[in-house]
Amino acid sequence: FNTSKRKGITSLPLIRGVIAFVDSMVLGIKSLTYSASFFEDEDYEEQPSKFDEFLEKKFGEKAENFIMGVVVAISVVISVALFMMLPLAIADLLKKHVGGVTETMVPAIEGLAKIFIFLVYLLLISQMKDIKRTFMYHGAEHKCINCLETGNELTVDNVRAASRYHKRCGTSFLFFVIFISIIFFIFIRTDNVAMRYLIRIALIPVIAGISYECIRFAGVRDNIIVTIISAPGKFIQKITTKEPTDDMIEVGIAAVEAVFDWREYLRGNGIYVPEPVNDKYVLDEEDGYYE
Repeated sequence: FNTSKRKGITSLPLIRGVIAFVDSMVLGIKSLTYSASFFEDEDYEEQPSKFDEFLEKKFGEKAENFIMGVVVAISVVISVALFMMLPLAIADLLKKHVGGVTETMVPAIEGLAKIFIFLVYLLLISQMKDIKRTFMYHGAEHKCINCLETGNELTVDNVRAASRYHKRCGTSFLFFVIFISIIFFIFIRTDNVAMRYLIRIALIPVIAGISYECIRFAGVRDNIIVTIISAPGKFIQKITTKEPTDDMIEVGIAAVEAVFDWREYLRGNGIYVPEPVNDKYVLDEEDGYYE
């Protein structure tokens, strides 16, 4: 969710949240596709299908981008149907067929249904072998970030000791999306069933933008309010992050080093970090250390 390099309208509050949401979804799908390629049988060379040949002929080098766009679009449609339309349908059915359920109760029922479906979804996919590994790498990612933010060098021992929960996690972002949508639709109501669904779809960018700003706020402040609003997200991270193995931690460290000069970051915060030599920290005799 890094928007620090964005300029112009894409760096504005609310808008940057929508852009970050789309970027993270595209990057996530690309990363999963790339990592999955390493588990394919290297001795088996898959022949392109007629559909692959059609896309290659039609779009050329942009075929991969086209496929990625379709995958993202399908993912958004499924997410909207599962986490927005289905809860509303459940609430409307209960109002229609269960006595005592009033119009004012519909948003609360819809919200509870969203949370229930979301948790069940996470619990189910967490049982998949590949997703379990993904969640372990997710834990390694959080540990690396927490290790740095507490002023420690990125070593396997330091990272292992760090927390696997983080306030700016994408899981917390999804919880904020659900929570803020509940608040929105308590006040935005209509008796027209079709309009209910259209309003929810239309407000997705607004809700995503506000949720992103909440995550940014929680990430740079540490007080009782932030602790309270971050608690549900950290609870959900018990599902979406797992304790990583040491080799996963090493991958996490390598990933950080590929995109971020963490040594310079620590030095900027007044922490002395020796330069690595052959993956070992070495200082000259003047500094009191030796090779």
